[in-house]
Amino acid sequence: MPTFQLNDLIDKVRNGVSNRIWFFGAGALVAILVGVAGEIGLKNGHSAKNGQTVKIENEVPNPDQYIKSPAAAPIPPEKTLPETAMMLVAAEEEASPSDPDLPARTEPEISYEETLPETVHETATLSELEAPSNAKRSVIAPIKSVPNWRANAVVMGEIPPGPQIAIVIDDAGIDRRRTAQVIKLPGPLTISFLTYAGALDKQAAAAKKAGHELMVHMPMQPKSRDVDPGPNVLTPDTAPEETLKRILWGLDRFQGYVGVNNHMGSRFTEYVEGMEILLQEIKRRGLLFLDSRTSAKSVGAGIALAIDLPFAERNVFLDNVPEIAVVNKQLKLLENTAKRQGYAIAIGHPRDATIFALSQWLSVLAEKGFVQVPISTIVARRLGVARVTEVKN
Repeated sequence: MPTFQLNDLIDKVRNGVSNRIWFFGAGALVAILVGVAGEIGLKNGHSAKNGQTVKIENEVPNPDQYIKSPAAAPIPPEKTLPETAMMLVAAEEEASPSDPDLPARTEPEISYEETLPETVHETATLSELEAPSNAKRSVIAPIKSVPNWRANAVVMGEIPPGPQIAIVIDDAGIDRRRTAQVIKLPGPLTISFLTYAGALDKQAAAAKKAGHELMVHMPMQPKSRDVDPGPNVLTPDTAPEETLKRILWGLDRFQGYVGVNNHMGSRFTEYVEGMEILLQEIKRRGLLFLDSRTSAKSVGAGIALAIDLPFAERNVFLDNVPEIAVVNKQLKLLENTAKRQGYAIAIGHPRDATIFALSQWLSVLAEKGFVQVPISTIVARRLGVARVTEVKN
């Protein structure tokens, strides 16, 4: 029985009976509750020993400490029709507080299917990339003269010399408490919000206000059947019309972002026809594409090159193993990559170990000679175009 109902019931009963009756009634109620609690306790890790109840303690992490995160549990499978996803999001937003800085109802963590960094080949240079032989090279003209990947970019001041590093935080918006912690990290970060997270306008606005760049994290089908990428997932088995419908739904969830990257997608990013639909719409909207590289056979960069779409590829995953020591090791790999090619892109997630490691590392990044930039700056560098210093439509 919920606490507020129990208190109301007690008040009503107490006002209607004498103190003597109340005393005995309360005693009986306590006895009943103790018995029920004991029965529940036996089902949840309590055991009896020498006539006493011994509680088998479960590990409860201290939120003020950063510890190893448990293995992420997959979110429950949902229907993937746009209408279903819209109902899910509407219900979630209604149940959650409007302030993204408050610890909102926390959804289950998402299972990560991403390929370990050492098993994915390094990012190809522009001269090495080839478009798939069956890729269509025609594209609808952009709808704005100033593309959104520049109009919505973080405006950088004078950028000092040195290797540039962009930190992209995927899966933002679902766990609002940790997303809020990410937003408080030194910027500019690039924060990629999952399409089906709740209160996206408020969370994205908070990230933008803090000086971070925004992206859309589009759910795409992985090869593994043991993980669920979420509602409205892009899949090779979906008709082209439905694929486009799901893409439009995701892209219309909030505003002010510079581009799109894939959530999971080791299967879908190998699917030429589906990736063409996605990247053509990204091109039409004047956005950029970041390939998370969950598959070494992804066709994303090749198609982007064929249709003249601004793009980049992830170099390093920070937290496939959510432990501080491992994240620090990956940050060192990121530094070495940036030194070698002049820039590097890392992807991490709103996890305790990642947040803690980044809070320490970002504070000394400039002292090490590196320059923290948003994803749009690196894309502009790769394309050989001027970085954004002001935006005029």
